Amino acid sequence: MDKDLLSIQEARNLAEAAYLAQLTWGRASQEEVDRVCASMADAAYLASERLGQMAHEETGYGVPAHKKLKNELGSRIVWESIKDVRTVGVIRHDEQRRVFDIAWPMGVVVALTPSTNPTSTAMFNILSAVKARNAIVVASHPSAVRCTYETCWLMQQAAEKAGAPANLVNCMQVISLQGTQELMEHNRVRLILATGGSAMVKAAHSVGKPAYGVGPGNVPVYVDRSADLEKAARYIVASKAFDCSTICATEQAVVADKPIAQKLERLMQAEGAYFADERQTDLLRKLLFNVEGGINTATVGKPAQTLAGMAGFSIPQSARIIVTRLSKTGAGEPLSREKLTTVLGWYEEDGWEAGCERSIELIMFGGRGHTQIIHAQDERVIMAFGLEKPVFRILVNTMGTLGAVGLTTGLMPSMTLGSGGEGGSITGDNITVHHLYNVKRLAYETTPPPDSALREPLPIAASSNAQEIETLVRKVIQEIINQK
Repeated sequence: MDKDLLSIQEARNLAEAAYLAQLTWGRASQEEVDRVCASMADAAYLASERLGQMAHEETGYGVPAHKKLKNELGSRIVWESIKDVRTVGVIRHDEQRRVFDIAWPMGVVVALTPSTNPTSTAMFNILSAVKARNAIVVASHPSAVRCTYETCWLMQQAAEKAGAPANLVNCMQVISLQGTQELMEHNRVRLILATGGSAMVKAAHSVGKPAYGVGPGNVPVYVDRSADLEKAARYIVASKAFDCSTICATEQAVVADKPIAQKLERLMQAEGAYFADERQTDLLRKLLFNVEGGINTATVGKPAQTLAGMAGFSIPQSARIIVTRLSKTGAGEPLSREKLTTVLGWYEEDGWEAGCERSIELIMFGGRGHTQIIHAQDERVIMAFGLEKPVFRILVNTMGTLGAVGLTTGLMPSMTLGSGGEGGSITGDNITVHHLYNVKRLAYETTPPPDSALREPLPIAASSNAQEIETLVRKVIQEIINQK
């Protein structure tokens, strides 16, 4: 049978089923909502290791133990961050302004999830959507269908056991572009969550419905002369190696302040960074990207040794990442692009002002609105980076991978990181439950209307010209009456 037709029909069936489920779920109490979400979070958390292994085996990306940690973030940590949020009835009351805020669900939410973080993103999307009293249909990347469906299925089973209706959570199993497009365009769908590549995000924004889409993150990490270099080296290498660099907020290029560059290099080598020579760097350029600038998907989420072997050279087994020395930014330097694998760019700049400019160049070349990382102790430099960078997450003295998603910072835990207007997104926030419900406002009168708004105005202003016109009109009317 035709796969596209099967996918289209499945999309229609799931959207209709989700709509019927949401009609019931939209009347749930806060107690019912929280009980169901807690049950789903627990079920997903307990399956974190198994689902992480499934994701690794199905996609070939990353490290199973790291995927387990991401699943724990997407389940229990996300739930802990939103469990006390009111999403039913009156959620705020401003006594002075006499305004009541009332939560109202979106309806049916469609979530497009990536192959790089399939199970953790599905968990996060489901908990956030259902907490806001929505139904959700997940459409996974074609290379991650099995692990994503398993995640959705076990969370739906947990939800039903806790009292939720059938089909509140569902997942497509027959994936095609036509089927996914049909799902997004279906008249029952009210909101789209798109986490993935630029093409997916563009498609989500093109259907004429509200959409939260996140673009690529070409994330620079500036290391200032005032930084704790031992900590910076340890964090940068560990973050780039984490799950083989499959989180969009992973460091893509180090911008090292010149006076500390050699010491930072030695410290990073001690942590497992292999610095490639010019020949090896050129081999990696040819391996990672095609002539149009697109990434070679066979290299995504691969260990450093695998990449070196694919490129035609060998590196020590102790190497965790490969660092390539670069001097240019832009289309003429492929390795200045986002690299969803264990290759890291390296620039040296003299002074934070030059480091700032280089960082902006990298951000503007494929990472607008996303994330900047800075290692420094000088608060003046830190604030300058915060004020000047065209991104919506500036992470200070932490790992990019874990800091941006809210595990090591005070940001909201999330697997969908908005890039704001700079990056073509509706928000620069870490997407969470607050983005998945509308707010009605019940407002009492606080100021009586002015008298002029209550009186019947004169039809013609009392001016000399107006009086002349009125006299002329009356004369014409009288003449008409006399003629009759």
